[in-house]
Formats: sequence, C-alpha cells, structure tokens
Amino acid sequence: VGLGEGLKANTTLTTVHLENNQIGNAGAGGLGLGLKANSALTTLHLGNNEISDAGAVGLGKGLAGNTALTKLYLNRNQIGDAGAVGLGKGLATNTALTTLDLSSNKICDAGAVGLGESLAANTTLTTLDLNWN
Repeated sequence: VGLGEGLKANTTLTTVHLENNQIGNAGAGGLGLGLKANSALTTLHLGNNEISDAGAVGLGKGLAGNTALTKLYLNRNQIGDAGAVGLGKGLATNTALTTLDLSSNKICDAGAVGLGESLAANTTLTTLDLNWN
C-alpha cells in the first residue's frame, strides 16, 4: 500500500518492475489507488505476485481514471473471471493502456466475455495476451 501512496504524488517514475514479490491483493489494490492519481508511470510489471480477483478489481478501478499507463503485465498470477471483469470495467473508460498481459492466469469464459465487452468501448488497447488460461 505504501508504494501506491508514493505513486499518487510522483511525477517522474515511468517504469516499475515488481515481478516475483508476492504483493498479493492488498498490494495490488494499493497500486490501483496510486494509479488513479498518477500521471507519469507508463509501464508496470506485476507478474508472479499472487494477485487474484480482488487485486485485479482494485487495479481495474485504478485503470479507469489513469491517463498515463500504457503497459500492464499481470502474467502468472491467479486472476479469475471476476478479476478479468473488474479489469474490463477499467478498460472500458481507460484512454491510455495499449498492452495488457494476462497470460497464465485462471480466466475462463465469463472473464473473457467481460473483457470482450469492455473492448467495444476501449479505443487504445492494441495487445491483449490471454495465453495459458
């Protein structure tokens, strides 16, 4: 949660690598709060961090208000359908994200449908990786 607070005020940091750190849902939720106010971060790597649905929903809320983040890597987590739907809600109004990596998670049909519905409203996403779900 501390890093999320730092992101709210930071105007210079553009890339953060947090792979393999077990930040979990609480950490992802905190980062989501930070993303709402951050206007500098363009790339966030969160692969293999034990993030599941609750954390993904928190990140989705952050994406909804973020205008800077262009690449988000959430590969190798435990995100399921509810998390994918939460991320989709954020994508529906996001105007910056171009790459979203959700490979090697636990997303099934309902999650894919939720993401698909958000893509109808999103005009910036160019790469969506759903391999190994």
